Formats: sequence, structure tokens, C-alpha cells
Amino acid sequence: MDDGPPFPVDDAAMSVLAKLWHEGHAAYLVGGGVRDALLGLRVSDWDVATDARPERILRVFPGSSYQNRFGTVLAREIEITTFRRDHRYADHRRPDSVTFSGDVFEDLARRDLTINAIAWGRRGPGSAARLVDPADGQGDLDARLVRAVGDPDRRFDEDALRLLRAVRIAARLDFAIEPVTERAMRHHAADIEWVSEERIGSEIRRMLAAAAPSRAIRLMAETGILATTLPELKALPAETWDRTLAALDSAAEADADNERLALAALLGEVGPDAARTILARLRVGGREADAVAALIAVSATRYDPTWTDADVRRFMGRLPAELLDELLLLRTARAADDRAAQREAHLRDRIAGQRSGGSPLTLADLAIDGRDVRETLGVPEGPPIGTILERLLADVVEEPALNRRVTLLTRASLVLDDLMQGGQSGNDTDGGATHPPIR
Repeated sequence: MDDGPPFPVDDAAMSVLAKLWHEGHAAYLVGGGVRDALLGLRVSDWDVATDARPERILRVFPGSSYQNRFGTVLAREIEITTFRRDHRYADHRRPDSVTFSGDVFEDLARRDLTINAIAWGRRGPGSAARLVDPADGQGDLDARLVRAVGDPDRRFDEDALRLLRAVRIAARLDFAIEPVTERAMRHHAADIEWVSEERIGSEIRRMLAAAAPSRAIRLMAETGILATTLPELKALPAETWDRTLAALDSAAEADADNERLALAALLGEVGPDAARTILARLRVGGREADAVAALIAVSATRYDPTWTDADVRRFMGRLPAELLDELLLLRTARAADDRAAQREAHLRDRIAGQRSGGSPLTLADLAIDGRDVRETLGVPEGPPIGTILERLLADVVEEPALNRRVTLLTRASLVLDDLMQGGQSGNDTDGGATHPPIR
């Protein structure tokens, strides 16, 4: 009789199982890997559960490392966790204490969702390998349901992060949430406050990686979780809310796995300032948050087909060149109707034309730099150099043919004369956009 797994398993995970069995231990593949394998999906991470205690696992796998106080050891890039039973969760997040167990059934009974409480393995070297599924997770896979193991109120009261995981998994798999489980989620939605902002941010960002991320955001709203995690979105008017979800899915379709684009689409309707506040709360890094806010700010500018080429170049120069493609995707995703989409297509064509012509857009594109200004004009290091370069940039954006070394040095001399006569403050840093080109 074939004793192999009923689905493909990677060699590293099988080698861990084989070693534990050889050493006389019960060992099983568990969790999301088993769930996804049974669904025929690609498995990125396998987890193993065993009756071996952590100190024993460390001896069986030399070079392995102890990961946490809950009995997890990392060996051969596989997380191996001792069977356990949990106790009281005073903080709605982590058990106050953990007792190790020798029983796979006891271990599965404490897990969050039935579809995550399926195991494949054997009790030891002399037993047959089999699927262990005490909560009928396979039945829920067939029915496309997300259901809590046992009493849903208890599961979510124990660990509020499970609320977000249930939403993420339901949205990713396009499963429905079983009604009793959903009621419990609504009842415990406010318990999300016990979860760290970092973990909330991590879960939401994982939701945005789905093929249709609006499913997760909509589920968060329906279960009351959104009001606790992203109240700014919850407060959006119905029409704006629908436009946000449509933009989010459109962005995901245009560029899958682009987290920055997804965040900009999700937060586009709240504006750049509120977006920064939310991103900080979700523990998005400062540089990434700046990029998202810039995308949102510039995407709000309405394109007018009567813009001159210089207007288009000034628009392009409002954010770093590396964000321009994402800006165009975001603007298209946020287009409210066919007419707006056609307008964005026209802008995209005009920008492509400017790009193909190598139009100067930033200080780095100028034919001279600060060193040239210092050495040729004798201007000391300081704010005036920046002012001169910004004025020159405004000129060449208006007329790209001016971007030649000799021409710019001559014009830099004129700007310097203007500064010395008090025509321009040396503290000007507005990019020159409001000043007419120097003729």
C-alpha cells in the first residue's frame, strides 16, 4: 500500500518527517501548507508538529535553532513545533502558559480554523501515514467555508489576530465565512485593539497581495473589523467606498504583488495626509510611506488635454521618475468611468512621448550641476546654488533646448545677478514652478 502523502511535499519537509519518524517520534505536516496542498495550490512554507520536545528536536537536528517559548524549532528551514495545549489568554493574543502534549488530536483542537486543523503524518516508525482531520476541515474545504475550530467565541477571544487571519484566508481562497463563525467575529471585532499595529499592518498588507484584495477589505467592513483597524476607510461615503474597492482590484490586476500601488489605491480617497497617518499606524517604513503619499497626491491632479508639453513635463517632475509608471497605473485604476479612462490614456501617450525625447525633468537632468556653478561663477556653497539650479530647471522644463552647458552657465549668471539685486530670496526651494522662464 502506498504510504506516501496524498499531495506533493518538498524534499526538505519530507526529510524532517523521516528523521523524526526514524528517531521514534510522531510527526505530521500541519496548518496552511496541508490546506493549500489539498486544494492543489502552491505551498510556500511547510510546518511540522511532533511529540518530540524542543530540547529533543535540537539534538535530532544539529544546527537547528529555538525560535520562541511556544515550542518551535527551526531546522532545515522548516518550523517544527511540539504538540501543545494552550491555557488562558489574558491579553487576547498569547497564552499565559503552554503545556506540551503527546497527542496530535489535542494539538489540532487548539487551532484556529478547521481548514488549518488537518495533519498528515504518522504516530511513529511502525504506524501508517494518514490524514488526521478531527474537525472535518476537508468537508469545509469541499464546501468552501471558513469555520472556527470548536467554539468560535472562544477561538477569537483567545487570539484576536485570528480575526484578521480568517478574513485573509477567506478572501484569498474566495471562501464564505460560516455564519456562526461570522457572528463571533462581529462580536469580537473590537478585540483587534489587543493586536500590535505591526501585526495588523502585516496581515492587511498580505491581504493586498490577493488577486482581488477588495474581498478582504469588504469582509473587514462587514464583520466590524475595519472600524477598529482603518476607521478612515469606514467613514467614506458609499460611492467613494465603492470607487476605492474598484480601484484596489484594478490596481491588483494591472500589477500583481505591487504593495506600494495597492496601498495607494486603498488609501487614495482619504488623501495624502491621512494616508501618512494610516501608513505609520500600519508600520509601513518612512520612505515607502512617502512614496505612497506622493502617488496619492499627484494622482489627484486632473489632466486637461489642453495642457502644453511644458505642463506635461512639469506634471512628470512632481514625483521621482521611478514612481511614474506606478502613478500612471494608479490614475488608470482610479478612473471613474470610460471618459476618465480615455483621458488617462491620452496623458499616458503624451508622457511616453516626453520620455522618448529624453526631456529634462529633475536637477540630475541638467547639463550643469552645483560644482559648475561654484567653480565657474564663484558662488560659495549654500542655498543660492540650489535656487539657481531650481530656476534653471524651470527654464529647461519649459524649453528643453536650453539644456546645454554654455547656455545654462550664461543663464545662471543672470539668475545670480537677480539674486544679488534682491529679486529672489536665497531660501526659495519651491522648485521654480511659479517663476517665468528667464529670457
